[in-house]
Parts: sequence; C-alpha cells; structure tokens
Amino acid sequence: MTYRVIQWATGFVGQEAIKGIVQHPELELVGCWVHSDAKVGRDAGELAGIEPLGVLATNSLDEICALDADCVIYSPMLATDGEVMRLLESGKNVVTPVGWIYPDRANKRTLEIEAAAIKGNATLHGTGIHPGGITERFPLTLSALCRNIRHVRMEEFSDIRNYAAELIVREVMLFGKPPEVAAASPMLQVLSNGFLQSLHMVADALGFVLDEHTVTRHEMAVATRPIESPVGVIEAGTVAAQRFTWQGSVNGEPVITVRVNWLMDDGHLDPPWTFGEGGQRFEVAFDAEPPLAVTFHGLHPPVLGVDTEVGLTAPAMHCVNAVPFVCEAAPGIATYLDLPMITGRAPKA
Repeated sequence: MTYRVIQWATGFVGQEAIKGIVQHPELELVGCWVHSDAKVGRDAGELAGIEPLGVLATNSLDEICALDADCVIYSPMLATDGEVMRLLESGKNVVTPVGWIYPDRANKRTLEIEAAAIKGNATLHGTGIHPGGITERFPLTLSALCRNIRHVRMEEFSDIRNYAAELIVREVMLFGKPPEVAAASPMLQVLSNGFLQSLHMVADALGFVLDEHTVTRHEMAVATRPIESPVGVIEAGTVAAQRFTWQGSVNGEPVITVRVNWLMDDGHLDPPWTFGEGGQRFEVAFDAEPPLAVTFHGLHPPVLGVDTEVGLTAPAMHCVNAVPFVCEAAPGIATYLDLPMITGRAPKA
C-alpha cells in the first residue's frame, strides 16, 4: 500500500523529511506547505535540494486540507493548535516533531484536539529525537533488560556551532546574550512542554508515582574569549553554553533525570564545561540491575560545521517512518505506548 503524504514546512527538518519520503517504499509525496511567499509555486524537490518531484509548494491551509492525502508531516518552527485541528478535521493523520509526545489527556486543549482527530477519523502522533526518542522510546525499550530500576537518566550533549540558523540560535535559544537576558527567556518553558511529557511517559510506563513537584533547572556558562560561530561572534562574557534539567522524584528521591547540554565551545567557558572524551552524543543510563548505560553516536554531524543537516535527519526520519503505522492506528492521539514498534525501511528498488 502507498500512503500519500504532505510535507508541512521546508526548514532543515522538512527538507530531510522530503528526502526520506522519496526513498520510502510505502510513501508518495503529494503536497507541500511553505511559510515563505518566496517559496510558493516552487517544486518541493528543489526546496529539499534534490531532483524536481512535480509537487508545487503552497502556503494555503485550505489547499492543503483539500488535497487527497493520508498524512501530513507537520514540522513548523512552533506548532499552532488551530492548524493541527484543521488538518485532523480534514481527515489527515498528522505526525509531528514539535509536540504531543505524551499530552495530558485531562487538559482542555488536548481534549479539543483529540475531538478534532476523532471527527476527522484521523490520528495525531508526536515524535522526533530529543524529545521524541532518546527521552522516552529508547529508555522504555532498554528498560526491558533491567530489574529493580531505581533511576533512569536521558541526556544530550550537542555543539550548537553545527546549527547556522541565526534567528533560532541568537533570538530563541539566546546564545550571545548577557546571562540576565537568557535567564528571563521563555526557552525553559518552551522546552519543558516537551521534556516534561517525556518524563511523565517514562514514569507512567515504569510504574513510578512521582511527587507533585518536578525540579526544573536552567544553568549557563559564558565565553571567556570571543568565539567564532556560524551565527557570528559570541563575545566574551555572553552566554556560550546552556544546561537544562528536568527531574522527577518519588518521596524526594530522584528517579528520572532528563538533561540537555548545549555548548558553543569546548574549553573556553566559565564554568569550564566540556564534552569530555565522549564528544557530541546522547546517553541513556539506568541505576538498576544490570547498571545499563548506552551512548548514541552518529546522530550529530561528524565534523564541526560540515554536513550540519545530519543532526536533523534522525528527527525527520522518526516522523517519516512513523507514517504507515500512524495511518493504520485508531483515531485520536497516539503515543509510543499506543503504537506497534516503528521501524525504518530499505529504500525503494
């Protein structure tokens, strides 16, 4: 069976998703939504840096809803509930890396979105890589190898010099800003929306009944000298590294830790944070029997500043490979706990 797919947004993740759709033996690209007026009418293949595909981009939600398609890979910079509800009501399944990993089913807005999905006989699935894989899918899979699980840690170590998106890095992530400006950023809340869902999914699946209060922490390091980066010079004394931590406890004892380490340099920071010998990586570790620890390499670009799209291939492909499974799922919101094992596929012959 071939599933007809629309790609929503053609940023770095969207471009990688288009490449993945083209190579997937069960998928066909039939539509493309773009934010920029300058991209309207251009071929989706051209926008993704590959051969023309005969699919022209539009910025009309009405046109997208009217298309005959099975699924939308929805990957804007930030999600808009109204857009997702329109897509679901039009009968299109939605797979996205920007939310709904494990939404609160008692939340009014979640109930409204699920109602839109049921009305359209469609399914919404949130996925990605961190959150979206490292923080819930992979630790839950690995947990089957352990007994007496006392603590699980999921952690990212990324060099932000691999990402040349100046607007995101400087104005959203707030690198290169004074610490007091970054401390007042809404970034912690934006990230918390996803990572706390991951934390609660792992807690529920493993059987931890968490304390009501969840620890949330934002730490920063500043540059000790000017640092060259793809988004300009990070001046000395401005934010050049950030660490975000979310921690769930039982009776005051931490049982789940999720952490993000974003560095703009390795060796010229105060405090003197470094990647250590492991370099860029993701880690999942258990205090359990056995004390399992797994490190993921290959999800980051192998050389600093080269082939930077590699860092976004995994979240894009986690969406692409989920499409057939989501299209066959029951209407509503489906998390990893509701779907069968999602796998990749050999390319088209």
